[in-house]
Amino acid sequence: MLTTKRVIIATICGFVFGIVCMLFASSNPNATEPLSTTMKWTIIISRTMLGFTIGISAIRLNWWLHGIVLGAIASIPMAVPTIDRLGIAIGSIVMGMIYGFLTELISSVLLKARSAALS
Repeated sequence: MLTTKRVIIATICGFVFGIVCMLFASSNPNATEPLSTTMKWTIIISRTMLGFTIGISAIRLNWWLHGIVLGAIASIPMAVPTIDRLGIAIGSIVMGMIYGFLTELISSVLLKARSAALS
């Protein structure tokens, strides 16, 4: 059964990691142009949606694998526009996997808001 606690915790984690991700992307000293406001909001919304997706997901996987898999899948839309700069695209997916893992760690392990599939 879906729990409100898990959805809220995971979504908040996604939002916080979205802010962190946006700040990292904005502080790149090698960037040729500053990050647009639209791109900043896209990053925040994308990571928030990752958290929400983790919160509502009932995929039967170990908590750590669940976060990594959903992090990779949710990061693909952000990586596609940067495919011509392969390092950025791969970095986006890898960071999504890390944020997914951390969201699951905080939600499932630290705050004991277990997934509906594992309850």
